[in-house]
This record gives sequence, structure tokens and C-alpha cells, in this order.
Amino acid sequence: MWLVGGGPGDPGYITQAGLDALRQAEVVLYDRLSPIELLDECPREALLIDAGKAVGRQALTQTQTNATIVEHALAGKRVVRLKGGDPFVFGRGGEEAEACANAGVPCTVISGITSAVGGLAAAGIPITHRGVAASFAVVTGHEDPNRSEEGVHWDKLATAVDTLVVLMGVGNLDRIVSQLVEAGRDPETPCAVVQAATRPEQRVVEAPLRAIAQVALDAHIEAPALFVVGDVVRVRSQIASAGRGSLATKRVLITRTRAQASTLAESLRAEGARPILLPALEIQRRADPAAVDAAVTKLRDGSYQWTVFTSENAVQVFLDMLSEREVDARAFAGVSVCAI
Repeated sequence: MWLVGGGPGDPGYITQAGLDALRQAEVVLYDRLSPIELLDECPREALLIDAGKAVGRQALTQTQTNATIVEHALAGKRVVRLKGGDPFVFGRGGEEAEACANAGVPCTVISGITSAVGGLAAAGIPITHRGVAASFAVVTGHEDPNRSEEGVHWDKLATAVDTLVVLMGVGNLDRIVSQLVEAGRDPETPCAVVQAATRPEQRVVEAPLRAIAQVALDAHIEAPALFVVGDVVRVRSQIASAGRGSLATKRVLITRTRAQASTLAESLRAEGARPILLPALEIQRRADPAAVDAAVTKLRDGSYQWTVFTSENAVQVFLDMLSEREVDARAFAGVSVCAI
């Protein structure tokens, strides 16, 4: 089993090792925060299982997820557990790795870029900065509801570190802010909330600690979002990217074949769009092999004056068929070629 961190949201943040695992997967369990575009990297025949969780909804319980991973792995399948961010940063990856170990399933952990670092960077906020912040802490703002006592010691964290990053805390901002101020954090400390970090729909709001909860509420900030407290937020005005692309916040449906869509999708992402792949056609060979053999023979012996291709796909398919017959483009010598 491969436990893969998919990064903070933008599919381009995944590591090469993570991509390699997806491209050979037979079973993939993915999360709500996994970059959904990465599923297009999986083999077409791979089994894709939604194991996502959200407030009030979960496709699978954690126990069911663990059992599903183990079941498929013991059946001899190459299983990938794809998570958003890093699997060991509030991703419950440790529990899944333990379940594999207990069942005798080998598990390889492929770390991902946590949103606590990569997400802030995308918003122009460094988690540390010389002369400004020499320490940081990353905490969860949404703890296990079954715990008998709160696990995050806000009273100790409030003034213990220069930069405090809270993941999954947008729904509890009022309470978190109150606890930090009550524990001694300066209410004028610069803060920011980053929604959908690294994604085309990324939004950022800034305000002093005392006001950030109301500002985020007024801006209709929703999960997934990061909350950061510290003077590093001031640096954002100097280093944040000025532009996010002319297609920022746009979703673009691509109906080309899956094999041909990647280049267009990458160009759209570069302009800030979110491409959604929905192939509406498939290229198949329809030619009779005997007829192809005859056509190749005539092409090589000079029987044709023209070769006409009616599409880019026709060119690629014919070149593939030539290659299968150990013939290359020199077969077109002396023949006029037209591509429509």
C-alpha cells in the first residue's frame, strides 16, 4: 500500500513519487480534500473509492477505510490511499499505516506538501521570516468530538510561538480567537484566513486578531481554510503574487479524449482556471489490418501521389501502425502529404 500526500489543492503540488504510485494503482481510496484531478493519472481500469469525510457526512468511517485498504491489499492489489496535504499532518495517515502493519501489509509513505506551509506560501505568507518569526506551531481547529478534554492547549500556544497556523478551524474562529486573546495574544496581531489555498478559487482575508472572525464571516469564507496568526502576515503585502491569471475562479469542461486533454488542462491551470476532464469521445482503430498492410506496401513502392489525413488523430494512428510494421516516416518520400 502507498500512503500518498496529494498536496494542498493544486494537483501540480504532488511529488513525482506520488504520481508514480497513482499511475500504477489498481485501487485508489481518495479524500474530499484530495486534488480530484489527480484521479485522471490513475489507470482507466483502477477502482476509485470515495473515502472522504466532511462535517455531518462521511462516505466511509475510518474503521471502514482501514478495512477496505487492508482487504484490497491482501487480495494482491496495488492500493493507493490518496490524501490532501501530508498524510501525517492531521490526515489520520498514522492510523491507516498502523492498520496495514497489524495486518502484515507493507506500507510506503509518500509525503505531501502540507497546506500549513504550501497553502500559506501560495497566499504570499511565509511561515517563518528572518527578523519576524523564528518559530511556528500547526494545530487543528477541529478536534475529535469523542475526546473527554480539549487536546490543544490554547493558553500555552497563545504566546509560545511567533506564527500559529490553525487547520480546519474556520467553523470555530470565534472560540479560537477568544481563547488566544484571553491567554495573552495581542488582539492587534495581524491575521489572515486563506480559503481553498493553491486552488483557482483561492481567497484571502486579513484583519487584526480581534476582528478576523467577523471579517471572515462577512466575506463568507468557507472550509477548507487556513487561519494564521502572526506578524508574518504583514509580509504578504510585499511578496504576494499580483495576478492569479485571467481565468481565475473559472471552471472549464474539457471533452477531448483523456490522452489529448492534459496539455490543454495545464495551459488552463496556468491561467488560474480549474479544468474538469469529461471525455466525450474515444479514438479507436477501425481499419482492417490486411487493408493497412496493402496501403503501406503501396505507399512504400510509390503507388500513391498523395496521402491525405483528415485529423490529428488519423496522423497519430497511422504512424503507430507504420511503427508496428517496422516502417518509419521515410515511407512518405516522394509523396505529397495533406493534413486537414
